Amino acid sequence: MYIQDIIDELEQFAPSALKEDFDNVGLLIGDAQHEAKGVLITLDITEKIMDEAIERGCNLIVSHHPIMLSGVKRINGRNATERIIIKAIQNNISIYASHTNTDSVLNGVSGKMCEKLGLENCKILSPKKESLLKLVTFVPEEHADKVREAIFNAGAGKIGNYDACSYNTIGEGTFRAGDDTNPYVGEKGKLHSEKEVRVETILPTYLKGRVVKALLKAHPYEEVAYDLYPLANEWPTVGIGMVGELPEEIDEATFLNRLKNIFKVGCVRYTPILNKPIKRVALCGGSGSFLLGKAIVEKADAFVTGDFKYHQFADAEDQILVADIGHFESEQYTKEVFFEILTKKFSNFAIHLSNVNTNPVNYL
Repeated sequence: MYIQDIIDELEQFAPSALKEDFDNVGLLIGDAQHEAKGVLITLDITEKIMDEAIERGCNLIVSHHPIMLSGVKRINGRNATERIIIKAIQNNISIYASHTNTDSVLNGVSGKMCEKLGLENCKILSPKKESLLKLVTFVPEEHADKVREAIFNAGAGKIGNYDACSYNTIGEGTFRAGDDTNPYVGEKGKLHSEKEVRVETILPTYLKGRVVKALLKAHPYEEVAYDLYPLANEWPTVGIGMVGELPEEIDEATFLNRLKNIFKVGCVRYTPILNKPIKRVALCGGSGSFLLGKAIVEKADAFVTGDFKYHQFADAEDQILVADIGHFESEQYTKEVFFEILTKKFSNFAIHLSNVNTNPVNYL
């Protein structure tokens, strides 16, 4: 098995194309064509993580946070990042990061938080916008099934939990083949009309190249007519944060203590108690303060995330209970996401959860 095989499985779950613009994800160090000998899964990459990978014989580290977010202009070993890069190269260890792309998928970072809290009826809190395209093409009736199957297999036609979605209408297309053509139907120089199916479907923008390639390969015409329209629709299964419901409402003190126990929090920072029951909960792994307004619009009783600043707590304005459980604490179970994906596919391969606590924050 090669490192690329492991990357392919992770990319199928959380494609790198779903990352935020500022992010740096994917294979950051190493060669994907090298044989995989062992995988170490971690939230962050530190020098202790590198030592653990070497000790366990792992030549691939899968991390949530990337080792490099900004450009590295020199590698002299003057800081931890440079020393990690040097050690990785010296020991032939590849490093792969899946960061905001794993934040953006339904069962990713925030989805795992929902699972730990036992939330039900969960959905994306802030779905992505302007990330979808509508594909329209025109196919001879007898080839419509083949073309639809090809573009569906390439990733088109998925709406929520449904796939193979399309809308089809029968019409008539006309064309005249030129002297330098090899028409599938009709004759050169003569106007021809053909009964065709207008096929409409939807696809993520990042799959445009793959879907169009599949369309052109499956379509019988020498020149394929198709249109791609950008859509303003929200993408309901991709975005940041989640919102769901507890099986039963509980009081605020019980809820805060539950957070502290489940997420092993040294200190929960929270807004004033409102003396209202908690049922609907919004949450976001990592730094999610920018989603407070979304949580309020969704009528959540509580919003759970990390990295809230002093003045941002006041923005709750007694409309919602905000609970800051810490950046690391909110994302710690992301390691389980990667572990479950890989062990399900590669059940007999050496895949390890790191034993190193990479949290740089301590509590007294």
